[in-house]
Amino acid sequence: MRQSMTGFASADGAGEGLSWSWDMRGVNGKGLDLRFRVPDWISGLEASLRSAAQARLARGSISVSLKVTAEDTGARMAINETALSDVLAAVARIEAAAQAEGVSLTTPSAAELLSVRGIMEEVQSAPDLEALRARLVHEFDALLTTFISARASEGQALGEVIERQLGAIEALVAEAETRADARREEQASRLRTQLSRVIQNTDGVDEARIAQELALIAVKSDITEEIDRLRAHVASARAMLAETGPIGRKLDFLCQEFNREANTLCSKAGSAPLTEVGLELKTLIDQMREQVQNVE
Repeated sequence: MRQSMTGFASADGAGEGLSWSWDMRGVNGKGLDLRFRVPDWISGLEASLRSAAQARLARGSISVSLKVTAEDTGARMAINETALSDVLAAVARIEAAAQAEGVSLTTPSAAELLSVRGIMEEVQSAPDLEALRARLVHEFDALLTTFISARASEGQALGEVIERQLGAIEALVAEAETRADARREEQASRLRTQLSRVIQNTDGVDEARIAQELALIAVKSDITEEIDRLRAHVASARAMLAETGPIGRKLDFLCQEFNREANTLCSKAGSAPLTEVGLELKTLIDQMREQVQNVE
């Protein structure tokens, strides 16, 4: 299945008194460039996520973000034993000092002691980090599946665009062949006229040398090989599009070969109509290569 290097996926989850959100984005790249922004207090998480991504992705510049926040779980209240001991010791000292001075004090109630700041505190249970890491890695696998599905949908659309461009290239190649055939008689007529003029104005013409020059001109202006190679490249590109797995690098190289043949065709054109087709061909090949840059 063809895949684009462009894709997006997101997901949310919760557990262990925490909630989190995933964000995964991909754009085109020469190789596989993975960038993670995940909590570093979850030991081993990034390494596990990176390994999972490398197993299922081949190319693209991909960023993964995981934001984790603590949920309001109504944490229980508990007595701070140290603070209570300090308060009780302070009360005892105050009562002893008061008695020494003959002062009578009312013993504070339990409710009054609990109202002292620091006696009661919230107790948060620490999350099980190993269980949390395992759950996040499992969720990331599902996120990857969604991300790959998005890239496949984009890849399908890309493939359709490239197929249309290949069809247009094929039509231009046929047009180039037609115009080359039309040019052939025109060239032959022009050469005959020029040759007749040379023979009339030159004594002792070396007919063998003239024949060699004519053959050389014919070879230099013949675009049969370029036409054949361009058609072969179209067939190769269509075969690649039918393959499974990453094909972007191969398609990119093939576009370079397309362009090489189009350049040679233009240099051999020898006529405005054929040059026009060659330039249209180059433009279309450049447009196709822009699309190919996004194929995994």
